[in-house]
Amino acid sequence: MKKISGVIASCMLAIMFFMPIVMVGAQSNSDAVCDGLALTGGKCGQEVAGQPGVANTIKVVINILSLIVGVVAVIMIIIGGFKYIISGGDSNSISSAKNTILYAIIGLVIVALAQVIVKFVLQKVVPR
Repeated sequence: MKKISGVIASCMLAIMFFMPIVMVGAQSNSDAVCDGLALTGGKCGQEVAGQPGVANTIKVVINILSLIVGVVAVIMIIIGGFKYIISGGDSNSISSAKNTILYAIIGLVIVALAQVIVKFVLQKVVPR
């Protein structure tokens, strides 16, 4: 389980560091087909009405990261439940499983609060 957790943590760190590079590369490519229209709600070559490009990019990046973290948190809750089931009454295994579930739920709460904070900051910073 420690190896699986280490692999998941490594993947998350890699995604967090390389996602901004990928997003900048996708924006600078003028020949790129308009992907992500469902996320931004805009038309090809146009910004969402009332939102500058930077604010829109921040929203898209936060939404993608939130989706990834949400999926990983749900997977960790399932792993924690599986660990709880196979613990066999061992108190160390039970506490480890409970901690896994607890930390996954805390991660979900942090992601939800990050969404709220980003929305609040963008409303205050970006003029309408």
